[in-house]
Amino acid sequence: MSWRDPQARRLYAWEDAVVAPRDRSLVPFARLQALVDHVWAEEGRRWPPRVRPLPKQARRTVARATRTAIEAPPELPSWVLLHEVAHALTADVDGTHAGHGPDFVSAYLRLLVRHARLDRALLEASLGEAGIAWTPA
Repeated sequence: MSWRDPQARRLYAWEDAVVAPRDRSLVPFARLQALVDHVWAEEGRRWPPRVRPLPKQARRTVARATRTAIEAPPELPSWVLLHEVAHALTADVDGTHAGHGPDFVSAYLRLLVRHARLDRALLEASLGEAGIAWTPA
C-alpha cells in the first residue's frame, strides 16, 4: 500500500466506502487468470499479465500488480482484481507505472463501470467528493 501517498489514501478510503459495498463478489484464485484475460481482451490488449500466488510473507498486501504479473491470495474481491488490472494497464514492461494517479483512476473507473457494472455518475460524483483526481475520458 502507498500510505505515504495522499491520493492513494483517499482512493483506498473511497474504495472501502463506495466500491466495496456495491460489489461483494469474491473470485477464487483458479478463476482469476480467466477474468484477467477477459478484461485485458475487452480493453483491446494482447499479452495479459500472468496471475500468480501472492507470497505468504506479504501479510499487509491484499494484492499487487506490474505490467506482466498480478499477485493474488487464494480468494480476491472482484473490485480488487479490477484495481490490480488497472495498475497493469497503466504500467509498462520496464516497471514505470502511474501509481494511484489520475491516469490509473481513469482506467480503474472505466473497468468498474464496464465489468462491475457500477454507475459512472455515482462513481464520478463520489470521486470528486473524495478529492480524488482522474483524467476524464
